[in-house]
Amino acid sequence: MEVKVISTKGKATSKSVNLSDNVFGIEPNDHAIYLDVKQHLANRRQGTHKAKERAEISGSTKKIKKQKGTGGARAGSIKSGTRVGGGRIFGPRPRNYHFKLNIKLKRLARKSAFSYKAKSEDLWVIEDPKFDAIKTKDFKAFIADMKLENEKVLMILGEQNDNVYLSSRNLKKVKVVTADSVNTFDVLNAGKVVMAQSSIEVIEKILN
Repeated sequence: MEVKVISTKGKATSKSVNLSDNVFGIEPNDHAIYLDVKQHLANRRQGTHKAKERAEISGSTKKIKKQKGTGGARAGSIKSGTRVGGGRIFGPRPRNYHFKLNIKLKRLARKSAFSYKAKSEDLWVIEDPKFDAIKTKDFKAFIADMKLENEKVLMILGEQNDNVYLSSRNLKKVKVVTADSVNTFDVLNAGKVVMAQSSIEVIEKILN
């Protein structure tokens, strides 16, 4: 698959790159995508939720009233979950939501996500951006030149570039990642996927 390279000023250049059909042109597997996104969102959960149950509530342990002869239901503790101020019945406890997926399935999911973006022409290849300093104003100008101000953008770099990353960090609709850390959720969650030219080789090497 041949794609034109766009300059950092948003203009088409005479250069083009060939994207591997094994990564950017496969028949997408929706179930692999579902599992990978499900795992990603599950792994982001802290799992620190906690409610006190009757054994953890402070209060008297005295039997409220005698067992028989009152005409009402028997009651033994003010900490019962059926009473106001009592413990929660089967309340949430801290837990780990992580689950395992095979690496081949995760690679298939990322290939499927990239293939969807390539098919819908929401995947762009640009020249590697170079920032002399950490300036959000410069990054906003770069996004404006690309005419992506109203898009949710995922930018994929070939390697860590602190000037680019830190310049974009305050922008809500922009996320900058390196090619070796991109995941299925980020690709699908973005309106436009903007790949630096140097990132293509890294992604194809990882996913092939």
